[in-house]
Amino acid sequence: MFIGIIAFSSYSQNRISTFLKPADSLNIKRKNAVILTEALAVTTALIGLNQLWYADYPRSKFHFINDNQEWLQMDKLGHSYTSYQMGRMGAELLDWSGATKKEQLIYGAGLGFTFLTAVEVLDGFSSEWGASMGDVIANASGTALYVSQELLWKEQRIIPKFSFQKSVYAQQRSNVLGSTFTEQLLKDYNGQTYWLSINLHSFAKNTKIPKWFNLAFGLGADGMITGNKETPYILSDVNSIQKRQFYLSLDVDLTKIDTKSHFLKTFFSVFNSIKIPAPTIELTANESVRVHLLHF
Repeated sequence: MFIGIIAFSSYSQNRISTFLKPADSLNIKRKNAVILTEALAVTTALIGLNQLWYADYPRSKFHFINDNQEWLQMDKLGHSYTSYQMGRMGAELLDWSGATKKEQLIYGAGLGFTFLTAVEVLDGFSSEWGASMGDVIANASGTALYVSQELLWKEQRIIPKFSFQKSVYAQQRSNVLGSTFTEQLLKDYNGQTYWLSINLHSFAKNTKIPKWFNLAFGLGADGMITGNKETPYILSDVNSIQKRQFYLSLDVDLTKIDTKSHFLKTFFSVFNSIKIPAPTIELTANESVRVHLLHF
């Protein structure tokens, strides 16, 4: 029985690996499945957002707002990061189907920009918010970062990544910054850090630098109870002076780890969007430098 379990497990892993292996040429069934899945996912997400996020607020004529000075631009970094990662995954799914590189860049890489632009339209028709040209530019920058690297280097040498730590500010204004961990992950910009993780071996291929070794530059912010620093908000016992935080850290490009397993390649690709905990140097505006033995 034990041998049978091992044999079945091995058979299952081989089936999964075969399924995850990118097609050598165009696989129409896979391509149609990718297009249908992405269309359904985007449509479902937009309908869900419309019902859960916008339904409780009055509609208005389509309008723009200028929110470029809010949240120390951390929300704009979030837009750029999301656009890049959605576009990357869209392109990789089309690569899995055997689609051409041109199709990957036009239809796959544009997935993030398309989805976030649709969200911006919903914002524009809501009296509570409004469409933001700053958001649109941030969305475009994320897509451009992916496409330009594929055209220039045929690989991703500079990868946007994300990390999060709970802040002390969410409990002060949970209706805006989130009351649960999941809400805070999305809404509390005080706990978010956005990184540009640079693969050093890609820029110095003739050196002995490990292929997976990265250097990461991060940007965060602190002290934000409201989006506008000019807007007062009464706190109980925390310092609410808004300030930027700059980071220098080590990182790993998981996609550069050698493996023949397509399951592991897929796993590494998905989680390569997250910055790993590592030794980090932090510089906070108007404050001294801090060194973290392990920082996330």
